[in-house]
Amino acid sequence: MSQQRNRRNFLKVSAVIGAGVYTSSVAGTGRAVSPNEKLNMASVGIDGKGRSDSSDAGRHGNMIAICDVDTDRLEKVARRYPDAKKYTDYRKLLDEVGAKLDGITVSTPDHMHALVAARAMRMGIHCFCQKPMTHTISEARLLGELAKEKKLATQMGNQGTAGSELRKAAALLRVGAIGKVAEVHVWTNRPIWPQGGPRPAPAEVPSTLEWGLWLGCAPERPYAEGAYHPFRWRGWWDFGTGALGDMACHTMNMPFMGLDLRDPTSVVAETSGHNGDSYPKSSKITFEFPANDWRGPITYYWYDGGNKAPLELLKGQKMSGSGCVVVGEKANLFSGNDYGGGYKILGDVTEPEVEFTRSPGHFEEWVGAIKGGPEAVSNFPNYAGPLTETVLLGNLAVWAAAEGGVGKKIEWDAKNLKPTNAPEVEKIVRKEYRQGFDPFEAA
Repeated sequence: MSQQRNRRNFLKVSAVIGAGVYTSSVAGTGRAVSPNEKLNMASVGIDGKGRSDSSDAGRHGNMIAICDVDTDRLEKVARRYPDAKKYTDYRKLLDEVGAKLDGITVSTPDHMHALVAARAMRMGIHCFCQKPMTHTISEARLLGELAKEKKLATQMGNQGTAGSELRKAAALLRVGAIGKVAEVHVWTNRPIWPQGGPRPAPAEVPSTLEWGLWLGCAPERPYAEGAYHPFRWRGWWDFGTGALGDMACHTMNMPFMGLDLRDPTSVVAETSGHNGDSYPKSSKITFEFPANDWRGPITYYWYDGGNKAPLELLKGQKMSGSGCVVVGEKANLFSGNDYGGGYKILGDVTEPEVEFTRSPGHFEEWVGAIKGGPEAVSNFPNYAGPLTETVLLGNLAVWAAAEGGVGKKIEWDAKNLKPTNAPEVEKIVRKEYRQGFDPFEAA
C-alpha cells in the first residue's frame, strides 16, 4: 500500500475511530442542562440487562421514574430508588413525568425498543437503548431520523464500542495492517435458549405480570410459563431477533467499525428450518458488501447454533465459543471475545502504531453528549442505526430459508429499505402493529 494511501486511510481512522467521531455537541430539544447538573432519568425495563442500565442511569442522574411490566421486579428495584415514581406502562410514565426528563434507558424485549424510544424522543428526551437498537430495519431507520431531527444524544447498548482494544483493532484494519480484506467471519455460541420448536401450552398469567403490556405491539398470544418472560423471548419472531440480533451488534462491531460494513447489497441464509413462529436452531448467513471509496468488496459470514468459521482461518489458535476473524492478504486478525475486547494478528507482519480516541466509558459518552459534549460513538443516526440495519438484514434471509437448507438470495436496496426481488419478506422489514402501538405514528 502506498504512503499516500496509508495517509488517507490514517485520516479515515481519525475520522471514524478517533476524535472525528466526536464531531459536534448535541443541542437537544429538551430541558437545558448545565455540564455540572445532575440529569433527570427514567428507566423502562429494569431487570435483566435493564439492571445494569438503570444502575448506570441512577449513578449519573436523579432517577425520577422506573417502569417494568413485572411488578415483582419493579418493587425489588424500587428499593434502590425510593423517590422514583413506579409505572407498569411506559406511556403513562412519559405522559406524567416526560416533561421533566433529560434521558431515558430502554431495556425491554426487542419488539418494544422502538415503541418506547420513539415516543420519548418525540418529546425531546435523550435515549439510551439496548442492542439490537430495534426489532426491525425500518424501526432502526426511524430512530436514526428522529435523533437527527430532534438533535438528541443517543447511544445503543453495545458496550464494546467503547473498548480500547476494539477501537485499536478497527484502526489497524483501517490502515491496512493485514492487507486487503475480502472476507470477515463471525460466530456465536447462541442460541442458549430453546429455539426452532412449537409454541408451548398456555398457562395462567402470574398475578405480578401485566401480560397485555408485555405483549405491547406484538400479536395476541397466551402466556406460557417460562417460554417468553423473562428471557426466552429472544427465540420468537414476534418478540426477539434470534441469535443474530442478540449478539451481532457485539461480535460484528469491530469489523463494522474498521471496514464500514454497512449497506450490503445481498444476503442469503442456510438454516435448520423454522415454522415462522420460532427462529431456527442454527443458521449460516452470507452478506455481500460492495466496494467503497477506500476498500474493495467484502463477503461477511455469520454462524450460529453450533456452526463455526473454518478452523484453518485461525492459523493454529484455539477455536473460541464466539469470535471474529478478518481475513487479509498478508495476515488474519482474530478476536475470540464477544465484545472485540482482545485481538491477535495471525501472520508475519509488524503491527503499526495507530491512533484512536479512548472512551471515558460507554454510558459516560451518552451522559456527556446530553450535557453538550461530543456525540457518543454508537449514536443512532451515524453508527447504531446502520449497524442494526445491517445485522437485522440477515433475518430477512433466515425467513426466506424457512424450509431448511439454502434459502432465496435477497437483493437489498439499502437506501429505500427494499428487498427488490423478494416482496414476501417486506413484512420483516416493516411489521404490523397492534392498535395503539405503532412507533411510526406520533402519540
